[in-house]
Amino acid sequence: MSKNKPKDTGKKTTVGGQALIEGVMMKGVSVGSMAVRKKDGDIHVEQWELPQKKWYNKAPFIRGCFNFVQTLKEGYTCMNKSIDISGMAEDDEDEEPSKFDLWLDKHVGEKGMEAIAGLMSFLMIAAMLAVFLFVPSFLFSLLEGAIGEGISPWKSTFEGVLKLLLFIAYMAIIAQMKTMKRVYEYHGAEHKTIACYEAGKELTVENVKPMCRFHPRCGTSFIIITLLVSIIVYSVVPINPAEWWSIDNKALGALLRVLFKLPLLPVVVGISYELIRLAGRYSNPITKIFSAPGLWMQRLTTREPDDSQIECAIAAVKPCLPKDGEDDNW
Repeated sequence: MSKNKPKDTGKKTTVGGQALIEGVMMKGVSVGSMAVRKKDGDIHVEQWELPQKKWYNKAPFIRGCFNFVQTLKEGYTCMNKSIDISGMAEDDEDEEPSKFDLWLDKHVGEKGMEAIAGLMSFLMIAAMLAVFLFVPSFLFSLLEGAIGEGISPWKSTFEGVLKLLLFIAYMAIIAQMKTMKRVYEYHGAEHKTIACYEAGKELTVENVKPMCRFHPRCGTSFIIITLLVSIIVYSVVPINPAEWWSIDNKALGALLRVLFKLPLLPVVVGISYELIRLAGRYSNPITKIFSAPGLWMQRLTTREPDDSQIECAIAAVKPCLPKDGEDDNW
């Protein structure tokens, strides 16, 4: 099997996962599991029962938003656990605290520090969303003012393409970080292990290593598809509150445009989720076309793993494989 091109193996499984700090999380039909490499070299494995799926986790177009939010929540929890298990948190604690850290510890206290950490996380996320959502709309407003309203029909396309470029640039930048390089190697191990299982081969390092590290059901592909779908949806549904209410302030107009587009976000996510399901289930010229951008993007978000990382991915997926009577077909 080529390492650079996913191969249709016939088996399409619902088993999927996420790369962690020095480990991998996997989810099967009824069991979730994570495997993390500890500082002493041992692999810590823990598993849990997954909740029964509700109707909103199964209904087409509705399930996309609910499953996406649930995946984010589970991924965030496992990522935090992996930081502790891998010993990364201990490494941070071993560093000499700065004078500012000592001052905060003395005058604010532990609860205050937790509140500040939460506030900083919120502000960081808010800043990222502002850049990602607000900046494209604001830049187009400036461009429209300079060139004229003749370019107005291209508003959604301009914003969508700029968001796509911002996302690619962001992923390319963080890919240079040492920690993220390791995470992306575990991401590659996760994909290769699932590909090995779908190929019907025994889960060994030797069998997993030659598998392709790109997979059509990857979260990276989902984000790319969501960005592309948003261009189409927002082009079909014209949203321009600044024009409706004759608002001349460019920043306010861009902000209102972003706010008015938010109610359509569940529609965009719902459509994108169904497309990623089709890409994971079928391999034909149509699915290959809309899967191609996401698979290309995975060249940034995955790297070739080493044997120890593949061992982690195998340890994570084994508890998740279907039990007797369970059907994991996608």
